[in-house]
Amino acid sequence: MAGSADTGSIRPRPHEWNRYVALGDSMTEGLGDPGPDGGLIGWADRLAALLSAHSPDFTYANLAVRGRKLADIAGPQIEAGLELQPDLVSIIGGGNDILRPGADPDALAAELEEAIATIRASGADVLMATPADPAGAPIVERTRGRAAIYLGHLWSIAERQGAYLMNQWSFSFLRDWRMWEPDRIHMSAEGHRRVALAAYETLGHTAEEADWRVPLPPQPAPGRLEALRENAVWAKEYAAPWVSRRLQGKSSGDTIVPKRPELGPPSTPDRL
Repeated sequence: MAGSADTGSIRPRPHEWNRYVALGDSMTEGLGDPGPDGGLIGWADRLAALLSAHSPDFTYANLAVRGRKLADIAGPQIEAGLELQPDLVSIIGGGNDILRPGADPDALAAELEEAIATIRASGADVLMATPADPAGAPIVERTRGRAAIYLGHLWSIAERQGAYLMNQWSFSFLRDWRMWEPDRIHMSAEGHRRVALAAYETLGHTAEEADWRVPLPPQPAPGRLEALRENAVWAKEYAAPWVSRRLQGKSSGDTIVPKRPELGPPSTPDRL
């Protein structure tokens, strides 16, 4: 059952799930949304807390790891995830691939569809998400064409496979840099909160906090010199280390393991 959280779109009927497994990279791991215990929360944790209100037996696992490319997500993560016998799987991947020069969005889409078909064959429902629009993002904006092609494929995959699709490209609030961390790649806690509510509505439910579409109050744009200083700091602290890791064939997730490898009751953030 394909659906989206776009205003005016046809929403599916709400459904009850008991075993939710989240697959993906840093977005689903929750980078940018720190928890009180020093761990990470993230949109998937927040979504799990929302879904748990509809089922007393609800459990949740999160196998996402930062830096993972689609081959990792569509391969080992799916294998481990399906061993948990989920009835709902979220899978978001391909973003780290698209950032690399020469990425082929057509091939990535074919790989993702094969993975989703495998999940659907197990009987589980699938939640997908499009990329966010990278317009205005330094360097990353250059991938906008590849991301748009990939997005087009995702709509077709969702239709063919009967999957839910959250259209992040349409989220105007994600064009506000206050929804992102200083690295300009990972969402802030507020960004994760809003995406969780959008995902919840994509799955057919009605969020009590309906403010996720509402823009933040406007703030003055930085002056030219301030913007140049901010860009210089960003290039030194975030862009340069990222390029260095790529040249060395390393990933930020090389030593990271999944934060919730087994199914268990979700925790409830202070503010969903």
